[in-house]
Amino acid sequence: MGSPKVLLKNNMCGIATIFAYDSNAPAVNRAELRGIRDHMALRGPDGAGEWFSGDQRVGMAHCRLSIIDLSEGAAQPMQSEDGSLVISFNGEIYNYKELRKSLAQKGYLFKTQSDTEVLLHLYQEKGERMLHDLRGMFAFAFWDAKKNVMLLVRDPYGIKPLYYANDGQTLRAASQVKALLAGGHVSNDPEPAGIVGFFLTGSVPEPFTMYQEIRQVPAGSFVRVDDSGPAEPEYYASIAGLLRSALNDVPRGTAKNAVIAKRPKDDEAIQDQVREALINSVRHHLVSDVSVGAFLSSGIDSSALIGLIHDLGIKNLETVTIAFDEFRGGPQDEAPLAEESSKLYGTRHHTRIFTSAEFKNDCEHFFEAMDQPTIDGVNTYFASKAAREIGLKVALSGLGGDELFGGYRSFQHIPNSVRTFSIPSRIPFLGEVFRHSYSSIAAFSSLQPKLGGLMKYGGTCAGAYLLQRGLFMPWELETVLDKDLAIEGMRKLRPLEHIQQAITPDPKNWFGRVAALEASLYMRNQLLRDADWSGMAHSLEIRTPFVDFQLLKELAPILISKSAHKISIGKKQLLSGSLRKPLPKAVLQRTKSGFFTPIGAWMKTEPEYNSWRRIPSLVRKDCPWARRWAYVVMEKQKMSSLRAKRSNLSLRSPRPLAASR
Repeated sequence: MGSPKVLLKNNMCGIATIFAYDSNAPAVNRAELRGIRDHMALRGPDGAGEWFSGDQRVGMAHCRLSIIDLSEGAAQPMQSEDGSLVISFNGEIYNYKELRKSLAQKGYLFKTQSDTEVLLHLYQEKGERMLHDLRGMFAFAFWDAKKNVMLLVRDPYGIKPLYYANDGQTLRAASQVKALLAGGHVSNDPEPAGIVGFFLTGSVPEPFTMYQEIRQVPAGSFVRVDDSGPAEPEYYASIAGLLRSALNDVPRGTAKNAVIAKRPKDDEAIQDQVREALINSVRHHLVSDVSVGAFLSSGIDSSALIGLIHDLGIKNLETVTIAFDEFRGGPQDEAPLAEESSKLYGTRHHTRIFTSAEFKNDCEHFFEAMDQPTIDGVNTYFASKAAREIGLKVALSGLGGDELFGGYRSFQHIPNSVRTFSIPSRIPFLGEVFRHSYSSIAAFSSLQPKLGGLMKYGGTCAGAYLLQRGLFMPWELETVLDKDLAIEGMRKLRPLEHIQQAITPDPKNWFGRVAALEASLYMRNQLLRDADWSGMAHSLEIRTPFVDFQLLKELAPILISKSAHKISIGKKQLLSGSLRKPLPKAVLQRTKSGFFTPIGAWMKTEPEYNSWRRIPSLVRKDCPWARRWAYVVMEKQKMSSLRAKRSNLSLRSPRPLAASR
């Protein structure tokens, strides 16, 4: 079997819609809708479409990256046969064939091979309940003329983005924040919660964005918009809820027995069940009418992914590894081990070397494509560029393996922190006293600032997670932000409450809690969002077989149940052990680390990225490179945002200088 080029029918794209829901609102401005859509041209360079209602109160638009069903019959926006339903859809529905067959048996007729048409008929059959039937990554806008209602929907993990803005009369939605701004009718007033969230964690926490008027449709939810405007998001799927149900705390008796029935009794049976679920997910993610490749690093996740693809009989898979001049021959060089895995599984491998000069040349495009600020994304941007250079439109990524199989240190560190500091954190004022005392010492030493928050934050799950993933601590924000903005952002964001929402309902199990936190916060707000904009910057669709809600449903009883802790094989070994041909020993024995880029070194030598030198706390010799990069990113984002007239409120001005702490 050759490089995968079969089956499913759809395309990745950019979607846009305007709904003048208030009777006093002006009709849809066609030029504005086209401006929003055309700003997303790289998301869909292969075609564009638009639709307007007869009364001009609704407009929908679409730009298309042709991946599946390349015919014009699958163009969007797509209408139902009677014209009462219209959809603009971004994503892939991996189980569309099963859904199509079921609908056909009920009498529904199909004119195309697209999963978009399946969505139209499925809505006709089930309405909003259809969302429980979908397996895939998706974001779409649905217009129901009979009910005079618009639905904005995102998939359970939040793989595909969707943002909306409401001015009290008109609702606008699009796949990108900057596209909404480009339309010219959305306020660009800065959102303190989004800005503070970025400096706390390195990414903007949904549903916030950098702008007060623009919000993200939360993952696993839909927003209903009628003549009274957008309602609060309604959730139809929850990672924490799924993990909670997998543990089967309630109801007692029957539910508990149900989990035991699903979970095999011995290691061999467990491994077989995990392998079957993984193979099934990878198979679904390979469907395409264009060639599919894969990113390959030196880590277990991406290497296991190509091993699973090999087990499916796929030969001559195109794989891509990126490397940097600064790392050649050193421990941070991904290329040698990636090439070893490539040889083992017989892929057509490409190693692409990048330099600081090339990044400097790409800098403007990089920051323009970065729809919301993030301290990550450089590696995915370069990998996407390399994949597109060899002609790929689709690339599979091992993203999500650590969240699914507990590969991060946080799975050990957070429970240990809570056990150690749960009692001290309850003592009134102890946390603040310790933090102030520690900060006064840390200011004149190389001690890590976040350690000062152990007594205050380390004793709760949400607090320990903030310490684990935090970039700047709350008391450090005024070193890089205007004081009033920092205070207002903390008040609106309420970071500990925000984190706590990710584990509500409580999975009642430490593995489940940390898995929910990592998947719902770090992965969703940073990794998945970066994969989307970085891939779309090069008109490349990035698919993530380990980020699949159906896969989580199938594996959760094994991964989270109390009895699962007694199995003799580790959770990450459940991934590597699923391969018919074992991973290279060097890959399995490699010390766990993130993917390194030379950004830290580039910031010291390239004037293009040295604005951080104006802030004393960032000039300190022991300052982490990510803090400096965050400042640079925010400044670049101010410049690249088309209408950020008041963006000077976000960063602390170099005059007066922020005090070093």
